[in-house]
Amino acid sequence: MTRFMGWWSQLRHPWVVKGSIAVWRWFTDLDLSESKQQTFASVHECFTRELRPGLRPIDADPAVMTSPCDCIVGACGEIRNGTVFQAKGFPYTLDSLLSSAELVQRWPSLLEGGTFVTLRLTSSMYHRFHAPCDAHLNHVTYISGDTWNVNPIALTRVKELFCKNERAVLQMKTTQGMPFLIVPVAAVLVASMRFHAVDVLLNLRYQGPNEIPCDASYVKGQEMGWFEHGSTILVFVPPGFALVDGIESGKRIRMGEPLLQRL
Repeated sequence: MTRFMGWWSQLRHPWVVKGSIAVWRWFTDLDLSESKQQTFASVHECFTRELRPGLRPIDADPAVMTSPCDCIVGACGEIRNGTVFQAKGFPYTLDSLLSSAELVQRWPSLLEGGTFVTLRLTSSMYHRFHAPCDAHLNHVTYISGDTWNVNPIALTRVKELFCKNERAVLQMKTTQGMPFLIVPVAAVLVASMRFHAVDVLLNLRYQGPNEIPCDASYVKGQEMGWFEHGSTILVFVPPGFALVDGIESGKRIRMGEPLLQRL
């Protein structure tokens, strides 16, 4: 089904595009009023649409990390003994998520006392993601996997769901040298991610190297890439940061709004 949707979304036929978007609007709260373009040659163009300039002001406080995407906040809180939660009563470990004990050992500051936050993108949301602060990306680890749905029902039924799904681990550092991780996770109908720093499309058909060195610098709010539909972004920061007031499970926030505050 995911591969079919990838094929269908690329069809450049006006009837297919108009009919698909009409059905999409019928079942979701899709709002294209903010879109930079109002006509689309394919459903894929609509999925990956850009916004009109100025619609997502970026919080300029250097002590604040902003949300990298439009989203609904999911499980969030403190990292304890390398364990976090996808939903209440459903823990998973960073070892399992990152699929590399060596990588986890390289980031010991994330294992105890750090903060994690789950950011869920619905299918109708703006699907591009941006740098939460001035930062440098030095490595991408692509991990192929399943495409389980990541809605709240699935998260309370499928153990270690994020550790099963296709995902990419973005190893980043702030300009002050603080390490943090951004982990985009794919899902059903969404097994495709694009990063500006990596000149390939990462999806279920990708056969290239899983470890991809990068050398990309971003200013706060700069676009980093996009999902082909909608899914989840996991953010992990070491001790020294905390969720800003009001960030809790179920809250809707937009890209550029405050997410984490330096203590």
